Amino acid sequence: MKAAVCYGNGLIKYEEVQTPYPQDNEVRVKVKTCGICGSDVPRALKEVAHYYPIVLGHECAGIVEKIGQHVTNVSVGDKVCVVPLIPCYDCQACRNGNFSLCNHYSFIGSRQPGGMAEYVVVPATNVYKLTSNVSFEQGALFEPATVALHAFYQNNYKAGGTVAILGGGTIGVFALQWAKILGCKKAVVFGRDKNHLKLSEELGADAIISTCDTDFKQQALTYTSGNGFDYIFETAGSIDTIKYCLELATPKAHICFVGTPNRELTFSIREWEYLNRKELNLVGSWMSYSSPFPGKEWEQTQQCFNSGKLKFHEKMFFKKFALRDAQSAFRMFSDKTNNVKGRVLLII
Repeated sequence: MKAAVCYGNGLIKYEEVQTPYPQDNEVRVKVKTCGICGSDVPRALKEVAHYYPIVLGHECAGIVEKIGQHVTNVSVGDKVCVVPLIPCYDCQACRNGNFSLCNHYSFIGSRQPGGMAEYVVVPATNVYKLTSNVSFEQGALFEPATVALHAFYQNNYKAGGTVAILGGGTIGVFALQWAKILGCKKAVVFGRDKNHLKLSEELGADAIISTCDTDFKQQALTYTSGNGFDYIFETAGSIDTIKYCLELATPKAHICFVGTPNRELTFSIREWEYLNRKELNLVGSWMSYSSPFPGKEWEQTQQCFNSGKLKFHEKMFFKKFALRDAQSAFRMFSDKTNNVKGRVLLII
């Protein structure tokens, strides 16, 4: 089969590799779409993957092409998306149903071959059957959609409150949609990129605020009558937006950190006092899984994509490439003049 094989340092070769064969409890998927996530970029452009050469890609969807003899949950011809986490099911975290926190997990497209190829083989428990009206492009967005939803469960979210979402990328626009679906009073999206903010507005944000504006904090408070937000979701991983969360929060607010910072973070005494004096509730969110695996996040995403409550928009993808052009797709991220914003999709 053909695959985009990553050798590190920006070298991705479109070449022939051995077609994988499914074992008794495995499924072979003929891949149709595969997203390039921000976590794929350093693996491709720097020496941070677990091994090389590797086929990257964990946000993929396709058609079941072959199944092992013990597989019963899907059939040949089923439309599926891939669930990338492979938990051990045996550690304490797994036994407690906290699969995202597994101590001995594997991960498709990171610790074993992924979806930037014509075929990928995964455990049968790692394919999620899609309904007929859910597209392959939506299938490639299941994983980020579930990541956003998992944050709401982590943040002890209850309907009726005001919501601030910091970061208007893929996770941010899904967090916006979940806030609306789950009954928020008002949802405001903060970001720097005008296109992201415009998309958030099209997808139902009650307000969009550019953090490039010098008075954006004052703007924000006008939407909560000066009180601050009840629930805040930080999805950008920016040092600045992480700190903004503490300022924008109302007393006793719930703040969930979803984004991952890429440099050291320190707080001033004043910033830390926001945490103490407002008695804020801070929580982290990691991946998107619960019990029974892969969890309610995946089931709810399926239901809401199927019903149309969770909307797909073409602008969720910054650009699309054929698999053979994966090298060019990754080169965009190394070329600072391109200013890549959002998911890139490979069409196989």
